[in-house]
Amino acid sequence: MAVKDKLLDLVFPRRCVVCDEITDRTGKALCSKCQGKILYIKEPCCMKCGKQLKGGEQEYCGDCRKKKHNYIQGTSLYDYGSMSDSLFRFKYAGRMEYADFYGRELAEKKARWLSMIKPDVLIPVPVHPSRKRKRGYNQAELIAGKLSRYSGIPIDTSLISRERKTQPLKNLSYAERQNNLKKAFKIRQNDVKLSTIVIIDDIYTTGSTIDAMAQAFTEVGISGIYFITLTIGRGI
Repeated sequence: MAVKDKLLDLVFPRRCVVCDEITDRTGKALCSKCQGKILYIKEPCCMKCGKQLKGGEQEYCGDCRKKKHNYIQGTSLYDYGSMSDSLFRFKYAGRMEYADFYGRELAEKKARWLSMIKPDVLIPVPVHPSRKRKRGYNQAELIAGKLSRYSGIPIDTSLISRERKTQPLKNLSYAERQNNLKKAFKIRQNDVKLSTIVIIDDIYTTGSTIDAMAQAFTEVGISGIYFITLTIGRGI
């Protein structure tokens, strides 16, 4: 660790990305007591959306057995419950510094998956301009930027935009989410020459946002559509 970084840690002590207490590990984003608290998504998981499954005999979660998605496959890093407080601070309390930890973790733990997919670009889920002005940043864009830095995969933030200011999805039913996202996204280039993309977002619940984006990409001829999210809920 560089001397400069050690001095910065002394003047501005780092706080743990999980518990938000000052970390007892110099130069580390996690304190020692939180190292084992993060729940990572692992096998068995849904072969479509990547949700954690309870039993190894299942191939798909209950949601994916009922619904047809517009993407090929997705994967996520953390179980939402173990990182919900961290994600809340990152998304709503200006803790943009968490993006470096998240991006490094994604690049390390999803390296094999990404090497199999071989994406042309990473594309963060865009937010409406008014929401970005209010918050000051797009959390998905921050995550994608750091993942791009650590993985070497290019990022494209100009290909698609959010044209409609949609309602927050967390309190909407699946049908309401679909209706809310109709024509929400617009491809901004006439001649798109990409074959495989990975959509990046902070959380996956029903997949409505990913599906809406995937539909827009499909309409301009992109066939290889995948996603990575930082967190995901449990499957059934």
